[in-house]
Amino acid sequence: MTITDPAGATVLSLRAAGCVFAEEEAHLLVEAARTPEELAAMTRRRVDGEPLEVILGWADFCGLRIAVDPGVFVPRQRTAYLVEQAVAVTSPGALVVDLCCGTGAIGVAVASRVPGLRLHAADVEPAAVRCARRNVEPIGGQVHEGDLYGALPAELRGTVDVLTVNAPYVPTDEVAMMPPEAREHEPRVALDGGADGVEVHRRVAEYAARWLAPGGHLLIETGESQAALTAAAMSAHGLEAHTATSDEWYCTVAIGRRPHVSQPGG
Repeated sequence: MTITDPAGATVLSLRAAGCVFAEEEAHLLVEAARTPEELAAMTRRRVDGEPLEVILGWADFCGLRIAVDPGVFVPRQRTAYLVEQAVAVTSPGALVVDLCCGTGAIGVAVASRVPGLRLHAADVEPAAVRCARRNVEPIGGQVHEGDLYGALPAELRGTVDVLTVNAPYVPTDEVAMMPPEAREHEPRVALDGGADGVEVHRRVAEYAARWLAPGGHLLIETGESQAALTAAAMSAHGLEAHTATSDEWYCTVAIGRRPHVSQPGG
């Protein structure tokens, strides 16, 4: 059954609700709906502020269709820049860990561009772990549940070539200013970066050198205001750190490398 949008009603509803990309979103909803009633219900959900990706059940990320479940952090388009930076330091067959993985989108995107890599992903949120398994396991990766490195198999210690992290970096006092579709539909643990936005980054950096192989890289998406603090946390724990920024993606990534000659820190 082909669903239509009589008189552009879906577009008008979304536009009235303040959706910036009303035409594009309406097209996706019409395409996904199986009946006029389902289209109306999906449109109401979007007008009420539910993320489009949750309504559709997927997000377009780096050209891939990533499964997205309710209550899970939705992949942001800007994070494509983190993927680009990770691909640049990932060799075929490398061991990659996607920490604070959410849907697992970053690891899956890197795997789609680098052949033969071994992928592990981890998150503290049970809903995220369930969702990530839908994306990661079909490509041969493994997903673990737990808090940061505590989720990872012990045998990975000291062998990780590339560690990608999209942990929260919004300061606690600014979470209330985030769009409703984020603060009302995504877990607080995926949004709140602590007093200065770098709380989780510091925890990741503290033990990174223990898990990275010599010459391995840690890449953390961060805010423009937090970038220096994220890089400083890496440097404080023995990594050679710098930042990279993309005006195109409006994204900043802190990159740390474990020197070949250093002893694991933390």
